[in-house]
Amino acid sequence: MASSLPVVAIVGRPNVGKSTLFNRIVGERAAIVEDRARTTRDRLYGDADWNGRRFLVVDTGGLEVDPDDPIEEKVQEQARLAIAEADVIVFLVDAISGPTPADLEAAELLRRAKAPVLLAVNKSDNASRELDAAEFWAFGFATTMPIAANHGRGVADLLDEIVLALPPAEPERPRRDAHDLLIDELEPGESGGEPELPDDEAFDAEAMTPKVALVGRPNVGKSSLLNALLGQERMIVSDIPGTTRDSIDTTLAWGQGELVLIDTAGIKRRGKVASGSAAERFSTLRSLRAIGRADVAVLLIDGIDGLTAQDAHIAGYVVEEGRGLVIAVNKWDAVEDKTGKTFDQYITWIRADAPFLDFAPVVSLSAKTGQRVERALELAVDVWGEWRRRIPTAELNRVVTAAVARQEPPVTKGRRPKIFYATQASVSPPTFVFFARDAASVHFSYQRYLENQLREVFGFLGTPIRLVFRERSSIDDGRPRRRRTASAGRRGHARAGARR
Repeated sequence: MASSLPVVAIVGRPNVGKSTLFNRIVGERAAIVEDRARTTRDRLYGDADWNGRRFLVVDTGGLEVDPDDPIEEKVQEQARLAIAEADVIVFLVDAISGPTPADLEAAELLRRAKAPVLLAVNKSDNASRELDAAEFWAFGFATTMPIAANHGRGVADLLDEIVLALPPAEPERPRRDAHDLLIDELEPGESGGEPELPDDEAFDAEAMTPKVALVGRPNVGKSSLLNALLGQERMIVSDIPGTTRDSIDTTLAWGQGELVLIDTAGIKRRGKVASGSAAERFSTLRSLRAIGRADVAVLLIDGIDGLTAQDAHIAGYVVEEGRGLVIAVNKWDAVEDKTGKTFDQYITWIRADAPFLDFAPVVSLSAKTGQRVERALELAVDVWGEWRRRIPTAELNRVVTAAVARQEPPVTKGRRPKIFYATQASVSPPTFVFFARDAASVHFSYQRYLENQLREVFGFLGTPIRLVFRERSSIDDGRPRRRRTASAGRRGHARAGARR
């Protein structure tokens, strides 16, 4: 199971270019950049990917030891929170101004940090300034690098160092890749069958314990649901949004085993995050990390409000992380004038507002009265099973062959892609590799068609599935190698003799 994303915090005194570097790393202008100190007061975060490692980048306000006004004291509070929670710290300084007393004070603070610190000397736009950057070696940090965030100079090298400094990714169990699977196998339909992938999670005790995160906007009843499931006041419950700030894990006996429930803080819109307290702002980051280490997320929505844009945004993050999803419509007891068709109408609204969630089961419940609260967990465990499900290769190819026979891929730029066969490369979430001619030309709509065919036959309730299309010629010389049998060898010799 994938672990949660590591965090990289960018810190330094005001006006050294932290927001510029943040925008450069995440690839968009997410942070406001202005040539004026103290522009950034609210901590921003964004996804980054480098050399195959994903991580969260946090932009902070200028780091000052003794700020001179109450607002700046709050800025320092959240900057220190970022330092405490970070897995890697990028300490940014300015090559033009050189070492300053404020840099020295920040360096002393960062020496006490538990995470590794990379010192980046910004605004090193040319060779002369790179020489000036050498002054910062006196700070004593093992990694000191000249960069120019505005132009991108040296940023790639800095990212290489960041990835090296990140904690090791959770090791994956050995798994044969598509090349290994196909190099010796017969084509589908030939005698002898196809090899089956081993159940690589069968003996992992931790993987056999479902981890279910309760996620949603503030004040939709996540903690109330947890308390209802546990039968006790495990979490503080209040009508005031934002009561929960940390992501709390609780083990719950379930059936003949157990599962782990993760209660999270409400995930607010970005604008609301910026206007909240430092602790509330950072709790959003923790909630996103909690989704990353869960197997299944139960998304609670308010039965009075229905599915909001922020609900859909949170669900999109769950799907992007490849986690299973259950949609729970809470406060069902407060929905007025209910009839036997009300719940079906809610499902229709949800499917219409967020069609990309059509695979997720929906349940109505009331955490306040206890109505159907256990049904949400039953669905979560069912989804967890689908999330880890593996389809036999021969069975998969029977479905794929029938789907292609019913509807061929559309012609793209004068060429029609041809699907040859498929195999399931991994689980959690289920990932399928399709080998084809002109694989890059398989249209999105046809990929969606194949996904729907797989869901129609195999279900995959509540779990996203991944489809990957590869050129068959890139795996071998155009055809998988056939096993040569003794009878085939004799037939070959006989044909050769006849020709002579």
